[in-house]
Amino acid sequence: MALNWIWIGFFLVAFTTAAVRWLLGDDAIFQGLLTALFDNARTGFEISLGLAGIMALWLGLMRVGERAGMIELLARAAGPLLRRLFPGVPQGHPAQGAMTMNMSANLLGLDNAATPLGLKAMQELQTLNTEPPGTASQAQIMFVVMNTAGLTLIPTSVIAIRQSMAVKQGLGAEFNAADIFLPTLLVTFTALLAGVLAVAVAQRLPLWRARFLLPVLAVGGLLAAAVTALARLPAEQAARIAGTTGAVAILGIVALFLLAAAWRRINAYEAFIEGAKEGFGVAIQIVPYLIAILIAIGLFRAAGCMDYLLALIGAGVTALGLDTDFLPALPVGLMKVLSGAGARGLMIDVMQVHGVDSFAGRLAAIVQGSTETTFYVLAVYFGSVGVKHTRHALACALFADVVGLFAAIGVGYAMLR
Repeated sequence: MALNWIWIGFFLVAFTTAAVRWLLGDDAIFQGLLTALFDNARTGFEISLGLAGIMALWLGLMRVGERAGMIELLARAAGPLLRRLFPGVPQGHPAQGAMTMNMSANLLGLDNAATPLGLKAMQELQTLNTEPPGTASQAQIMFVVMNTAGLTLIPTSVIAIRQSMAVKQGLGAEFNAADIFLPTLLVTFTALLAGVLAVAVAQRLPLWRARFLLPVLAVGGLLAAAVTALARLPAEQAARIAGTTGAVAILGIVALFLLAAAWRRINAYEAFIEGAKEGFGVAIQIVPYLIAILIAIGLFRAAGCMDYLLALIGAGVTALGLDTDFLPALPVGLMKVLSGAGARGLMIDVMQVHGVDSFAGRLAAIVQGSTETTFYVLAVYFGSVGVKHTRHALACALFADVVGLFAAIGVGYAMLR
């Protein structure tokens, strides 16, 4: 129901703003809204269509791994932690393996792999859903909120953009595009913990016990150590290691699944075809949900509402006498909740105007690399299983976004100034 009112709110605010602008003499505003309406509807369909092939690939491989027993093995390895986060998921259930692989892909920044694996996990969690039809289960809410936190060890795309722009701006070999590694990890880990704790409070999960806190602290320590080591390397070498790590991890999993299938004399080809067929169905089911959220966000942007919101925030910060150096990067964080492509464009704009090595440019990169498109994730993940009532998922996800944005600003001032 919350998503319903927010969706309607986007339209009403956009229409009201456009009407005021039209009365003030902006004759092209309604044409701009109409263009945004159709453009975003087309974009939603194109995204879903492009996702079909990727979905077919990964759901096919997941079926091979499931038949070969590898998904169950992964689920058992991650069982101790997942049991505390997802008490409603039985030990060894296929959902545990799918969630483990999704989180691993997110950690390596492999978005193309993470999304279909996440949708597969949502389908498996739906088989355990005992809530009324169309209502999200406790486990589905926790899983989606963890995805919206966007925990990423290596923000490869952001690093590549920074390196490219550094060359255009004439920066020398001393420029390190990978210097956002450690700040990005700290921010994403903070946002993830905020989201998990918010869901835990809403679901009354006892996550304060040592059996949960110790593994979390151990994982956090390992991640921080890995990023610290990578941050000391030259940008090109760090990016090369990041890309190689991701490629080897994914191809290694594929090879492991196929070898396990051959060892157990499973017909891997037929299993792949069977799983791949599901990919097209999932992609088609996503279309209406994705189009619905994209057209609302598109109208909100086209009406100029985002610009007005940022101007209001800026006036408030100035009135409080606070430092305003972070304001140029703030639109990236606000837009990332709504649109990943829009946030990327704003990040590039900040780097062009203020410089890729400026405080604002680096802070924009951290925000871009450590936040997620919350509304997109909610629409796609819940839409893939026909969930319309998301309960407390949106509130917890937005809470994690707010904490992540404040953390990015705080870490930026602490480490980049």
